[in-house]
Amino acid sequence: MTVLDTRALNRATLARQLLLDRADLPVLDAVAHLGGLQAQEPQEPFVGLWSRLRAFDPAVLSGLLTGRRVVRTHLMRRTVHLVTADDALAWRSRHDAMLRQRVLGVYRRELDGVCLDELAAAARAVTADGEPRSMAELARALADRWPEPGPRALGEMVVALVPMVQMPPRGVWRTRAGVLNVPLSSWLGRETDPLPPDGSDPVGQALVRRYLAAFGPAASADLRAWCGLAGLPAAVAATREQLVAFRDERGRELLDLPDAPRPDPDTPAPVRFLPAFDNAILGYHDRGRIIDDAHRGLSVAGARVVLVDGRVAATWTVEADTVVVTPLRRLSRADRTAVAEEGRTLASFLSDDDSQRVRISPAPGARD
Repeated sequence: MTVLDTRALNRATLARQLLLDRADLPVLDAVAHLGGLQAQEPQEPFVGLWSRLRAFDPAVLSGLLTGRRVVRTHLMRRTVHLVTADDALAWRSRHDAMLRQRVLGVYRRELDGVCLDELAAAARAVTADGEPRSMAELARALADRWPEPGPRALGEMVVALVPMVQMPPRGVWRTRAGVLNVPLSSWLGRETDPLPPDGSDPVGQALVRRYLAAFGPAASADLRAWCGLAGLPAAVAATREQLVAFRDERGRELLDLPDAPRPDPDTPAPVRFLPAFDNAILGYHDRGRIIDDAHRGLSVAGARVVLVDGRVAATWTVEADTVVVTPLRRLSRADRTAVAEEGRTLASFLSDDDSQRVRISPAPGARD
């Protein structure tokens, strides 16, 4: 079985994630290809798509959100994702059990004794009017019947039990807005697709293929880390004949779509600025293909990172319309030049062409 080293996996990841060369895809198609973008920080998907698409216009993504073509909803790993409306409807029922269990994992003591089926029925009755409500308002509407859990636990569980979207203007470009929840079915005018009664798992099988298209080659543990779902081994087994297999340097089996891009490991990789919580890093159990173990904590702490030669080499922030880059290691003169050039383009994007300012801090151990 062919062994793919870390650099080969890195270049495959960059190609699948549209980070090796900016794509000409329409924004909706890019969101679908990526399997959604993690979006608990509402403005971050705009940077994620800017780094992946040529001539990206943030107004297009905002229009897709207000036009109900994409939605913000709790899905993979019980995190807020920006996904296409079609994927939200198709995937949500398959995520229901995981969403409930993850809320119980945090609030099991508070929710002890609460019949979740009764709570779900009551929550659907409350939200049937399609009116947007904050999580606190959802909890207050049910607190007379279930006073013990408290508003946080009750609200979190309601959002897990009843498929919701976080409606605009939250998530619209350059707009600050609180979270207002409305049922997914009310917002999109269609119920979520039910699970098949025969126990088959077409959604699980589709998720396997979609994940590999955007993240492969990858191990089953990587797939599980991306979506948070248990019970996928059967879906993997059902699709195995459609896949090819490799091994990584640790001996793990990696599965992939036969015709998916696996570029030459020596393919040059351009500098790319990634937003907080980008799935190019979080979408794996083994993140070593793109980030060093010493810096792994950055990926869950919300740091924005810079890829140099395909790997996390710096973090970045914005101060007064200036993109400030903090290297994690020494950068060559050519790398610093490339980082500065891409940083200027990012500063221009973020400031509506008012600024191209970039500041690169000294690398660790460098002399002032």
